[in-house]
Amino acid sequence: MSDAIIEQASPSKSSRLISLDVVRGITIAFMILVNDNGSERYAYWPLKHAAWSGWTPTDLVFPSFLFLVGVSIVLSTDSRRARGESRKTLLLHAVRRAVILFLLGLVVNGFPYFPLDTLRIYGVLQRIAICYLLASILYLFTGRRAAVLAGVTVAALFCYWVLMRWVPVPGFGVPTHEIPLLDKDNNWVAYLDRKIFPGRLYEGVRDPEGLLSNIPSLATALLGVLTGLWLTARDSLQKKAAWLLAAAACALALGEFWGLWFPINKKLWTSSYVLFSAGATLLALAVCYFLVEVKQWKRAWTFPWIVFGSNAIVAYVFSELLASTLSNMRVEHAGQIVNLRSLIYDGVFSSIVNPSFGSLLYSLAYVAVCFVPVVILYRKQIFLRI
Repeated sequence: MSDAIIEQASPSKSSRLISLDVVRGITIAFMILVNDNGSERYAYWPLKHAAWSGWTPTDLVFPSFLFLVGVSIVLSTDSRRARGESRKTLLLHAVRRAVILFLLGLVVNGFPYFPLDTLRIYGVLQRIAICYLLASILYLFTGRRAAVLAGVTVAALFCYWVLMRWVPVPGFGVPTHEIPLLDKDNNWVAYLDRKIFPGRLYEGVRDPEGLLSNIPSLATALLGVLTGLWLTARDSLQKKAAWLLAAAACALALGEFWGLWFPINKKLWTSSYVLFSAGATLLALAVCYFLVEVKQWKRAWTFPWIVFGSNAIVAYVFSELLASTLSNMRVEHAGQIVNLRSLIYDGVFSSIVNPSFGSLLYSLAYVAVCFVPVVILYRKQIFLRI
């Protein structure tokens, strides 16, 4: 790994928001939990994505992490500026991080066989890389001018709405007229992705991390940047916590309201989804900020979340590579060839109470396994930064 993103040192208590690490840790742990159900068929509904429009708690995980990336951009950039680093140095640093993240995403997609002719180009880490880089550039060149960043955010959300709602999809027509609004296959995101990467899409004819939906995804990161500006402003901790809570309520309400005309949809990352998911993240951040920063409740309950949050990318990559390993390792059982993941779930967990509860226990056990490498890194004070 490049030393652009790996540091071996103790995080400075004065320059880090412990509550941010806690929320990030909860987010990445929940992301691993929902990505690795023992049985997708029997998993409880909160641990599965909505089939299309609408949302479940699972649908709020990825945007929460991307939002927190935006917050971290402010804290990291300001810290480096305070140490005298130039804009050029910071820009090159952001580019290196983005490239490494994108390449890690390709590794996750291809592991263990790396089929180059069908390798999926899009992905979670790829989206983080793109939005991280663009948000970093905007922050570097606009400074702390919140009005400019807010203007870009509003423009991204509004333009995406106009495109998805009123611009005719080639060969299919105008949404709500010739085709339904947010048709699964006949929308601008799916259409463009099929043109660019045919045969490399996660769902065959569409991809939940498609190219065009990076526009509203950038807005998610920028909302995090704006939150980071507020968290570093010279106001009392109590006032910051109160405004976080107020912003959460507003974002949730606006997301639901906009959803009446532009439905909340994770796979298309609709503008209403951006606002609603940002509200959910702000709510979690407000609660943790109040408990940790205001009330100073930094006892043992924060430890596992700080561990996960301090090395979130390591935890995610490890969980994805381990999942691929378990799914691709074939073993013989009862005269049949099954993958190791199914063998573990069917043989150990599925019969505990019922298959759904067994699926949950498998997921919890999986999170515990993924905790091991990050707690080792934490003990050694090694941190992969985003």
